[in-house]
Amino acid sequence: MRARMIELSWSGLRVPAIAVELGCSEKTVRCWLHRFNRSGLEGLDDLGGQGRKRRITEAERSRIIALVKQVPPGRLRWEPGGELWAADEAGPAEWTLDSLAAQARQLGIEVGRSQVRRILVAEGVRWRRTRSWTRSKDPDFAGKGRGSSASTPSHPTARR
Repeated sequence: MRARMIELSWSGLRVPAIAVELGCSEKTVRCWLHRFNRSGLEGLDDLGGQGRKRRITEAERSRIIALVKQVPPGRLRWEPGGELWAADEAGPAEWTLDSLAAQARQLGIEVGRSQVRRILVAEGVRWRRTRSWTRSKDPDFAGKGRGSSASTPSHPTARR
């Protein structure tokens, strides 16, 4: 399209006519004609390196996403003998943004908590488990009742 702008200009068409012919704005046509006049054919190329470069590679992003799929090192599991054990008792039992960022740094990926969050949100990955204590399968379970303050609105589904 950029080369076609130059061709139409050389054939004698004015900027408004070129814009109508190519279905773009007059400003776009003027921009590319000026760049061509300044730099020749190289002026029609895309300028490389626009914007900030990513600090971590796609492979590192994939490793961070894969961390969420792993069992956290501090999560308790049952041994075949009936005892509870954890791979690393000092490790996190649940993945949080802080624990994921710390684990990524241990793997040599320099990343912060907020960047881990942006990566996971962009990929649609959940890093939190559903809290099992918020609902009960017990038919005799009764909720706590009304909120602690009269100004706190109660949720319509909370009254069951």
